[in-house]
Amino acid sequence: MATLICGSLAYDNIMVFQDRFKNHILPEQVHILNVCFLVPDMRREFGGCAGNIAYNLKLLGGDPLPMGTVGGDFGPYADWLRQHGIPLTHITRIENTYTAQAYITTDMDDNQITAFHPGAMNDAHSNGVGDAINVELGIVSPDGQQGMIEHAQQFAEADIPFVFDPGQGLSMFDGEQLQTFVDQASYLTVNDYESQLLRQRTGLSLQQVAERVKVLIVTKGAEGSEIYTGGKKISVNAAEAVSTVDPTGCGDAYRAGLLFGIARNMDWQTIGHIASLMGAIKIEHHGTQNHKFTLDEFSQRFERSFGYDFA
Repeated sequence: MATLICGSLAYDNIMVFQDRFKNHILPEQVHILNVCFLVPDMRREFGGCAGNIAYNLKLLGGDPLPMGTVGGDFGPYADWLRQHGIPLTHITRIENTYTAQAYITTDMDDNQITAFHPGAMNDAHSNGVGDAINVELGIVSPDGQQGMIEHAQQFAEADIPFVFDPGQGLSMFDGEQLQTFVDQASYLTVNDYESQLLRQRTGLSLQQVAERVKVLIVTKGAEGSEIYTGGKKISVNAAEAVSTVDPTGCGDAYRAGLLFGIARNMDWQTIGHIASLMGAIKIEHHGTQNHKFTLDEFSQRFERSFGYDFA
């Protein structure tokens, strides 16, 4: 049975600023901000939340089925997905548009400034959850606004459990819309900042949010994550990374770990550990889809990291 991954597919143009933003942005002058960052290092990578999650889930041996809309320039990305055995069945090409494009500048403190052109992503609602068959689990990740609304509603109507992962798209929705997402979803995952914004917009406490979903996951970067389920909080330590190279896409790798564990009915401590290790592996590599491992290699590293075998 497949996991339907609704979200963006994008080209990531990643630039590295060999300094710190804070050294060049004057807080008292942000109202007239006019800065230029010299970025001698630049790469163009395959990205977007749906593409990244699908890639990572495939590495784990899952059955990802990405759903998204792309532009006429999608050819190289399509070849990449085929090469890795990821189906294009529900990726719709919208001619005379660009595939979504992200321009990401990262500084030496791993802070990021991103400019994003949605392009074909704005037509995400042209795809429907009902178009996919044999789906047992889904995720609604950042995508076109209307697409996120409709896909969540379609998952709920089809009684297919899904993860709501608003990510960068959270700011597109008001409190009432976010409460609707929460009530429709089985699982909700946000980072620490997003959890604060969610509380601010909905007027709900974290505990109240947790009571409205089956499981709430709050990630906190190097501090690990917290999983709220059944009235309890499970604290999950972050897996140790060999090196910190590029944080871009770590959240998507983490989400793939969640989906892998949920699909296999694992306990939540183990699911959190799998997700955490996926994030650690990703941060050791440039780009969002350049890391590789076999399932046996992952299992061995998991046991070294957490002291038990998850299989």
